[in-house]
Amino acid sequence: MSETDSFIEEVTEEVRRDKLFGYIKRYGWIAILLVLLLVGGAAYNEWSKASARADAEARGDAILAAMEADDSGARAAALAGLEVTGGTAPVVAMLLSTEAGAAEDGEAAARALRSVADDAGQPVVYRDLAALKLVILTAADTAPADRIAALQPLAEAGSAFRVLAEEQMALAEIEQGDREAALKRLRALTEDTEASQGLRQRVSQLIVALGGYTDPA
Repeated sequence: MSETDSFIEEVTEEVRRDKLFGYIKRYGWIAILLVLLLVGGAAYNEWSKASARADAEARGDAILAAMEADDSGARAAALAGLEVTGGTAPVVAMLLSTEAGAAEDGEAAARALRSVADDAGQPVVYRDLAALKLVILTAADTAPADRIAALQPLAEAGSAFRVLAEEQMALAEIEQGDREAALKRLRALTEDTEASQGLRQRVSQLIVALGGYTDPA
């Protein structure tokens, strides 16, 4: 390589370095900002996870503390005093309804169940379970026809509690004197693949008690 070529190469390299330093001075802050954003985002993500874990643990501890009260009334009162949101709310409401019912406070139990059943923001499975429990809880004070109407959406295909709703509808039909409709519904349940063994046994006993038979053939 001649001295001229070597000189040109050195000058070219120097120009490149100058351009690089110029780019760094002009746009270096962007790279620094990106690094800060990445580091900050990762730190915030970890903080959010830790905060969510801490909140969940605090809610769990509060629920456990409420359930350690001496009697059902005290447990219901403690649960009612908890401030819970999101997925924890229906769980606490179900516990509250159970404890309030055990303490013979039907109104408090019904309020807890209704708060879940009427909350469109809760998952359908929680709302349906609360609606079913509410119908059962208030059966003595609700007309059979009204119970059947309330249970009808729960008895539709695809509902998680369809067979239980069918059983309750049969009981309401018996109460209103519609024996044949009740027997037809009960017999269908004995052949329903979604019905548990315990449910089939209850239904079969009820059919016999009504003077019917479990095999329609």
